[in-house]
Amino acid sequence: MILAGDVGGTKVHLALYGFVGGRLTLVRDQKFHSGEFAALDQVVKAFLQQPGDTLPGIPPVIKEEISAACFGCPGPVRDGRIKLTNLPWTLDERELEQSLGIQHIFLINDLEANGYGIPELAPDKVMTLIKGDPAGEGHRGLISAGTGLGEALLIWDAKARQHRPLPSEGGHCDFAARNDQEIALLRYLRKILSGRVSFERVVSGIGIKNIYAFLRDDQRMEEPAWLRERMQQEDPNAVIGQCAEDGSSAICAETLRIFASAYGAEAGNLALKVLASGGIYLGGGIAPKILKTLEAGEFAGAFVDKGRLSSLLAAIPVRVILDDSCALLGAAAFAEARAAEISGRSERALS
Repeated sequence: MILAGDVGGTKVHLALYGFVGGRLTLVRDQKFHSGEFAALDQVVKAFLQQPGDTLPGIPPVIKEEISAACFGCPGPVRDGRIKLTNLPWTLDERELEQSLGIQHIFLINDLEANGYGIPELAPDKVMTLIKGDPAGEGHRGLISAGTGLGEALLIWDAKARQHRPLPSEGGHCDFAARNDQEIALLRYLRKILSGRVSFERVVSGIGIKNIYAFLRDDQRMEEPAWLRERMQQEDPNAVIGQCAEDGSSAICAETLRIFASAYGAEAGNLALKVLASGGIYLGGGIAPKILKTLEAGEFAGAFVDKGRLSSLLAAIPVRVILDDSCALLGAAAFAEARAAEISGRSERALS
């Protein structure tokens, strides 16, 4: 049995997986609010205390039957240790192994986990946003707007016929304004942030709120009373997304238009950097919720708008990951593969 985790700034998603016919099969999963716990091991212990984990053909799970665990985390991992980007936690593989009593525990970057998860996805869990050349082979890029903005390079290993994820912190690169409106947005954000502005400040959940505030406070777009009330009582990003998608609010629609354009531009930047002839994947929680906006054209227009290299971008497919368990699948796949290398015993091969 494999324990997998997707550790985010607002939630920790944990899951137990078994293998049936060589495929990862979910036993049980649960989401926890990150802020309610002082450390990751406390979350894992709360999750494992739940009884009755069963899978057809597999007996009930006890902790001793968990052969390996892997947690995808925001930020760079160094020597099995990470200080999380959006949480006041510092994690160490050796300390977690001792605290949880699991022999093999691995920490990897969250986008790296998503990269390992892509081959595990069912075909209906990926949607094509830009067709490009679907037969294109080569490197890929992964960019995920969620609480923050994550990026990873998926390097094509022609000999092994598979992609090898490389973590990146590209989401923290400098935001590049491309037109007068984005220059005004950059100036606004430089003022309220007292300095440097990264892409994450625009292309993320944080970014959506920043763009909305810019339009309301700097550009003086109208915020109707009913919308202001909803923004105060509900999750602002959910309200903006819903009202943009259903056409009920001009300021929300303009917020997502700017967001989609900036998202497309940075996805195109990533495609250039990795020469992503194999395609670009959009991960994270935002893209599946705003498909109507992404399909409207702003994203695609910004993605290919690369001057002399626009024709290169036009041949690159862009696909949206619809399954929010992609990082969990990737963490589980990584844990099983690394534990098999160390122990010489593969749960996947034996299933």
